Amino acid sequence: MKGNTILIVEDEPAIADTLKIYLVNEGFHADIVSDGTKAIQRFQELTPILVLLDLNLPGMDGVQVCQHLRSSSNVPIIMLTARDEVQDKLQGLEVGADDYITKPFHVREVIARVKALLRRAWRPDTELDRLMIGDIFIERKSMRVWKAGKEILVTPTEFKLLDVFMENAGQVLSRLQIIEAIYGYSYDGFERTLDSHIKNLRHKLEDYPQKPEYILTVIGAGYQFKRAGI
Repeated sequence: MKGNTILIVEDEPAIADTLKIYLVNEGFHADIVSDGTKAIQRFQELTPILVLLDLNLPGMDGVQVCQHLRSSSNVPIIMLTARDEVQDKLQGLEVGADDYITKPFHVREVIARVKALLRRAWRPDTELDRLMIGDIFIERKSMRVWKAGKEILVTPTEFKLLDVFMENAGQVLSRLQIIEAIYGYSYDGFERTLDSHIKNLRHKLEDYPQKPEYILTVIGAGYQFKRAGI
């Protein structure tokens, strides 16, 4: 794992301090900032392994911070939000967050999500390191993706999704199969957001996202990754 500092971007001191205590007890370093502008500056100074990012921040909000970080980094991001509206959650996912947790939450759930996301992001793969289908090429150990020779920046969750699709190219995968391939167990929250992650992947990889050639929807069954033109 690259370093062990987690950046907490949260303007409620009680929440931020509690998260820091639990993270430190788990062996992480944790740094707290309370607004979006400082978060971007601190991110550049620390290069953290993960960001816990509150959606509602003074000044620059969490969505804007996420967009800024995603313009240059694929660091894992978990959005913390007091809003329970589906659209608010999807907005965070659409700008590049890997996961979201709704307040109030159990801190142990946050820690479990942090560990799960970090395992996906930095787990070394001793199997075939490179895969290529059509003009899409991935390198597993570095979590890098290229389309037609041009590198595409993807989030850890997007990379794992693409890895699962390419490893099982031609097969129809149900949502449950995809979730279990990524997490190793059924994760209720992810099923409701899977479509958003796939939508993001399509926009990054497909020439015409509304008429995808690679990531196909199989109505009533799930998704299928196919070689372009087949």
